[in-house]
Amino acid sequence: MDSPTTMRAFPGLRGPQAPPPLPLLLLYLLAAVHPSVADGHPPALTFTSLPVKEEMLAKYSNLSLESHNISLTEHSDIPAEKNITLQSPSNVELTCQFTTSRDLNSVRVTWKKGDDLLENNYLINVTGSILYTQYMFTIINSEQMGSYSCFFQEEKEQRGTFNLKVPELHGKNKPLITYVGDSTVLICKCEKCFPLNWTWYRSNESVQVPLDVQMKEKYVISGRNANETKLKIMNLSEADQGSYWCHAIFLLGESEEHVELVVLSYLVPLKPFLAIVAEVVLLVAIILLCEMYFQKKHPDDGKEFEQIEQLRSDDSNGIENNAPRYRKKESVANE
Repeated sequence: MDSPTTMRAFPGLRGPQAPPPLPLLLLYLLAAVHPSVADGHPPALTFTSLPVKEEMLAKYSNLSLESHNISLTEHSDIPAEKNITLQSPSNVELTCQFTTSRDLNSVRVTWKKGDDLLENNYLINVTGSILYTQYMFTIINSEQMGSYSCFFQEEKEQRGTFNLKVPELHGKNKPLITYVGDSTVLICKCEKCFPLNWTWYRSNESVQVPLDVQMKEKYVISGRNANETKLKIMNLSEADQGSYWCHAIFLLGESEEHVELVVLSYLVPLKPFLAIVAEVVLLVAIILLCEMYFQKKHPDDGKEFEQIEQLRSDDSNGIENNAPRYRKKESVANE
């Protein structure tokens, strides 16, 4: 949280005057709804809503203060931007400071919410060569969320934008992969925040359909009031595959995130192995077909090959038969 900036009036600049402080407004309100009896003009009506207004003012005075600032110069090339996360009503101070070497009286200061011009509730002050503007308000509902921008109009317009939004949710960035018949748990988290309630939806094409939490044998949701929620899905089937959305509700708005679930059958891991086996079988079949085709096209080549093998076999047998006879003749000659 940025420290607040002390403001002082700078009447020469263009812009609205600062609103009266809260205690002074409260005195004006009390004077308006409770005319004095001493002046001889008793009130004609009794305002029963006054206690509610006092309660609301007291409640807002106890809210936390969110103070943020943005710095700009006459040489800034791109608009400055700051994201502010709010989950509950707060008093907000947004401060922009602009540094320039030119005459500060020539700078026109405006504030906008989105494209709508804001007429009141901001100050314009100066310290040395730095021009400050501060927008102050109390944010109590989602309609006040959005983008608030300060503009410094000189020769070149400079802009600073504060983006007020509720906390972001965090799910699983990558798809969650599981198998048919198993159970799985989907998780959504909200860091440093506590939503009022969590709800789970499932995407049906372009429509989000709430899960039937009464199906206890299928869905179990836990952590409804914590900073995280878990959805347990049991007895998975391929029909359970798809996008699941967690939805968080805050005092100042809503936020959501999705988790992608992929459900596979047990045959899926075997597909690469089966593909390899199929390739081997196909290769062997092609080799056998090629051999059969070659034999049918050149049958004589097979016979010649058999004859050559037969001659080689006969020659080897003849050599073996002649070898003993040759030894016998040698033995007779020696005698």
